[in-house]
Amino acid sequence: MTTSPSPATPSTATPRFAAIGMVVADMAAALAFYRRLGLDIPADADTAPHAEAQLPGGLRLMWDSYATARAIDPEWTPPQAGAPTGLAFECEGPTGVDKVYAELTGDGYTGEKAPWDAFWGQRYAVVQDPDGHGVDLFAPLP
Repeated sequence: MTTSPSPATPSTATPRFAAIGMVVADMAAALAFYRRLGLDIPADADTAPHAEAQLPGGLRLMWDSYATARAIDPEWTPPQAGAPTGLAFECEGPTGVDKVYAELTGDGYTGEKAPWDAFWGQRYAVVQDPDGHGVDLFAPLP
């Protein structure tokens, strides 16, 4: 009889995934985009070198300015636009995907992939944030 290994029991020394960090060129522009997607970010964060938003489930989304990244590592350079960092936001139904995509692109954000019915059973779209990060919008298809 084979048994599967039991999952490791976390100890006090085991790191816990707690945050996602992004480095942004224009803090105010980046935060305005994520506020449009419903994140609660204080207005005074627009001029801060670091900002955070608490996400459901206890995770945090954090933003640092280029200056902050260079203070940590003086040799840091910005990634190419469209870097493989992406976040996904669930919308209220398939029409919600279309609505949010239209609002964001109507406000001048770059649409990377217009809404479509994906083969995996979701309405899906991709919009770029001000730094070129792909932000997926999705909802289950009926």
